[in-house]
Amino acid sequence: MSSTGTRVFVARLAGTKVFDPLGDQVGRVRDVVLLARAKGAPNAVGLVVEVPGRRRVFVPMTRVTAIDPGQVITTGLVNMRRFEIRPAETLVVGELFDRTVDLRDGGQARVQDVAIEQQRGGDWQVTRLFVADAGGGKPSLLRRRGAARVVEFDDVLGLGRSEATQSAVLMLAQYGDLKPADLADVLQDLDLTRRLEVAGALSDERLADVLEELPEDDQVEILRGLELARAADVLEAMQPDDAADLLSELPAEQASELLELMEPEEARDVRRLLAYEDNTAGGLMTTEPVVLGPETSIAAALAHVRRIDLNPALASLVFVTRPPLETPTGRFIGVVHLQRMLREPPHEPIGSVVDTDIEPVTVHAPLLTVTRRLATYNLLALPVVDEQRRLLGAVSVDDVLDHLLPDDWREVDDVPTKPEVRHG
Repeated sequence: MSSTGTRVFVARLAGTKVFDPLGDQVGRVRDVVLLARAKGAPNAVGLVVEVPGRRRVFVPMTRVTAIDPGQVITTGLVNMRRFEIRPAETLVVGELFDRTVDLRDGGQARVQDVAIEQQRGGDWQVTRLFVADAGGGKPSLLRRRGAARVVEFDDVLGLGRSEATQSAVLMLAQYGDLKPADLADVLQDLDLTRRLEVAGALSDERLADVLEELPEDDQVEILRGLELARAADVLEAMQPDDAADLLSELPAEQASELLELMEPEEARDVRRLLAYEDNTAGGLMTTEPVVLGPETSIAAALAHVRRIDLNPALASLVFVTRPPLETPTGRFIGVVHLQRMLREPPHEPIGSVVDTDIEPVTVHAPLLTVTRRLATYNLLALPVVDEQRRLLGAVSVDDVLDHLLPDDWREVDDVPTKPEVRHG
């Protein structure tokens, strides 16, 4: 193997582009996989590489021919099977960064980085760690609390302890640019303890976004690991339909307790959704589409659909109703399409360009009816009304897909590959 040196620090490696022998980019390094040994330092046995389609795959170190500044070169074909961590394996970024360890000379330190080094036989091993002292033990002129330094692997005790204290700050710093769906994929590679540590380090809004991208059993697992007050805050930050779906997976007593802890206004919308059958328009809809009065200017309407918290499907339509504009609204008038607004003068009221030909569905409409209506009108979202034609919410196409696809669609590997022996 050629490289600029035989020692590589993982924090610098994370995010590096990975290329095949022809120079085509395969993906980016997201982590390094370590394999514990009976004696001595663990071996680095491979890289976790994120490839197009948000898939994280395993690339053995035996297929890495060069590690240079800004690039990793591989040889041979990359197995596109989704990476799954195995017993005795550890992720450096995902599990070791910020872990508290004991130092042989006394005191404790937090791991900031890990160096892997190629040995004469070609194996890569952990040789050094960059640590920040965390105090404890006797003070020293050479070691003070908060000081950072490089230490040999043999100078650190307890690096492999699964119960070792570890925050998720450094790990999240490495993954700060990931979209919620990508971070959800990362969480699925971690054990429950680590997932809960990561959940604890995320803001309520960020955690809510990530939970919406996880399979239901993983959502429940994480929510149950949070303190009740925090769990209620996270549910408030979720879309009402997603929060209702999650609460429906919990025991009734626990769901009721969480609803009581939520803000009354947020809990009201979720309770309404819980009253509907799962595979009906009422069970699928969100209660927070963009609802405006007919006198609203096109410029103001465009400002509403630019909201960063609005998903693209709901941003494609403005629902026009009589007051009140909170669901359940006054009488539903029609919809205004985003493309139509972009073609009209910004000072014009949206009532002048409203589309009244879209036929809404009722809360009891089955999934098949909703699907056909979306396809008939080429819509990304569909209005849901009651008997008095008041707007109750909207069903978006992503929610329909969630119900049409298999329950485990987020976990299914859709690229057929041949089995690969990972470690020798």
